[in-house]
Amino acid sequence: MPERNFRIRVELVCTCKTEQPVGGMLCFIHHEEEEQRRNLGPSLLQTVCTGSYLDVQKTACRFHQLVKACWLVLPHSRRWRLTMLPCDRSCKFKMARAEEEIIIEIMLGVQQGDSDIFMSSQASEALFTPSTTWTLSCAVAEAKFFERRARRAPDGSFHLRCLQLCARVLVGTCFSEYALKTVVMHLLNTTPLSGWHRTHFLLRLDDIMRYLRHCLEEKRLDHFFFGNEKIPEVVLPPALQRAEPFNLFQHLAQDPDAQAQAMREFTDMQDRLTRMLIAPSRGWDRASA
Repeated sequence: MPERNFRIRVELVCTCKTEQPVGGMLCFIHHEEEEQRRNLGPSLLQTVCTGSYLDVQKTACRFHQLVKACWLVLPHSRRWRLTMLPCDRSCKFKMARAEEEIIIEIMLGVQQGDSDIFMSSQASEALFTPSTTWTLSCAVAEAKFFERRARRAPDGSFHLRCLQLCARVLVGTCFSEYALKTVVMHLLNTTPLSGWHRTHFLLRLDDIMRYLRHCLEEKRLDHFFFGNEKIPEVVLPPALQRAEPFNLFQHLAQDPDAQAQAMREFTDMQDRLTRMLIAPSRGWDRASA
């Protein structure tokens, strides 16, 4: 996933004329600061922002507080123990009862308009991520794309199995699962859904490997959403639709040695996939399950 980092500016908006919930809500602009302090304590802006920008760590802390406060009134609290776990950029907690234990981590996100693109609280790849930095996330858009395609696909569709099987042969190579998922999304968007029936399984696997090889040779794999206006299932911000396609293989274009290494690993990957398909007990049977 190409990294795009943003800061989210928060501005006060008058709520005097909006429909108020029972009990009313103070307007941050038109009520005196002292009245806000007397009724609400620190303002919400002070609680979740640093300066004028939404703060990931403060927002996560506030979310922690809300989960902890709400837990006691939930029916689950009579059967489960809740322990809040330390985490700077998400809400992480443990639920336990008897010998059973569940760890849950909730990533925070701010929706970009009415689109399926979000600004995520997930840390960037940099060594240090400022607390006011939010990272662009297409995770919701990707899940929606696969879910809508699966809904429209005929019974016996095998596109997810193709993805899972190919992901197994990626282990130990320089290829990311995101690059593979991007290849499959491109093919899903151009190949009729009837072509993903299990009877065409080997043909689609071959398509995936051919597509990936072509991208390696050209040193270019376009991100699926950047500059793509032909995805009816997903709502993208206009700026993202009009953006220049982002090359996920830009590093290969800049480093001939890295491309040569990738081509060698691709050949090994093809051999491994072939062996998996020839040995049904380890490959085909599991993929068909």
